[in-house]
Amino acid sequence: MTPAIPLVLLGLVDAAFSGFRAYAGSDARIRKRRATTRAALRGLAVGAVLLLAPTLTAALLLLTARDRARTYDTLTAGGLGYLLPLTVYALAVLFLLAAYFTLSFRASTLAVVIGLGPLTLLRPLAVAAACLGAVLNGGGGSALLVGATAGGAVLWVEPAVHRRWYHYVR
Repeated sequence: MTPAIPLVLLGLVDAAFSGFRAYAGSDARIRKRRATTRAALRGLAVGAVLLLAPTLTAALLLLTARDRARTYDTLTAGGLGYLLPLTVYALAVLFLLAAYFTLSFRASTLAVVIGLGPLTLLRPLAVAAACLGAVLNGGGGSALLVGATAGGAVLWVEPAVHRRWYHYVR
């Protein structure tokens, strides 16, 4: 199994949420469906462009490798190691989002304050854990390079969207 497709999908979903977070600011009490959808799509577009960086990095590693089959296997092992911590993180976020959308106003606010807020701050640690997982699973330096590039790309989406479209949101 190649982990590339689940990793790309996870990165694109994260990019859409990053666009939403860039727009939402610190006050999400007023629901503006059209504006939040536009913000999520902007995040998705920026994320899709930024995720070309790890894709090109992996392609260059494969094209310049002496043993492409071995490099592919190494990148696949690293990708699986990268995917595991991110899957755990994503499941925690999905659980809290389900609580946010299904519970009462007070309980959903609590889910944001004690769950989604801190998890947003822990995103860089989740990326670091994913990079460590890539190395520990046998990916080596090439998987670490691709993973760090991917991590930098997904972490840059929100600031890029915020600076481009929502710098006035506080």
